[in-house]
Amino acid sequence: MRMTFDEVKATQTAASLLRLAGGRLQYLALIKMLYMLDREALNRWGLPVTTDHYVSMKLGPVTSEIFDLVKVKGDPVRPSFWSSHIRREGYDAVLTTDPSDSELSPAEDDLIAEIFAQCSGKDGFQLADQTHKEFPEWSDPGNTSTPIDVDDILSALGKDEAEVAQTGTMMSIQNALFDMTRA
Repeated sequence: MRMTFDEVKATQTAASLLRLAGGRLQYLALIKMLYMLDREALNRWGLPVTTDHYVSMKLGPVTSEIFDLVKVKGDPVRPSFWSSHIRREGYDAVLTTDPSDSELSPAEDDLIAEIFAQCSGKDGFQLADQTHKEFPEWSDPGNTSTPIDVDDILSALGKDEAEVAQTGTMMSIQNALFDMTRA
């Protein structure tokens, strides 16, 4: 079960967190907040906000595509949507231009603010420790990464088979809608 990655929505989501942080945030903290955001969105609504997929890494669960976008310097000739708005400076992610929030619903905006409030004041390593302790879907892969299936997140959240199946159906519909709008 996997969403089609929407870089615009992922960038707008990250930018919302960065705006709340004053435009700059340790990128490890940003990635942890984005994972926590998606996990809670899956719990409440059966759909993630970022549309990313997830992996276990040494420092806990991460949003995989966003992690790659943060770690890779953008192509100056053909910048990605992400790199047109967010850049990495050392260990920080910095909002350089506002990508708007047109892809985010008011409920998603509220959840972003809620997650930021819960995490504010903690650095990325503190958030990594928190995810190690609180998220049973994470397992230590050593110096590599292993996928985390949405099914595993939903099971860790106590969802039953019917709820897991409903999430799969909603993700399939969302993917079809995304594909139609981008065609």
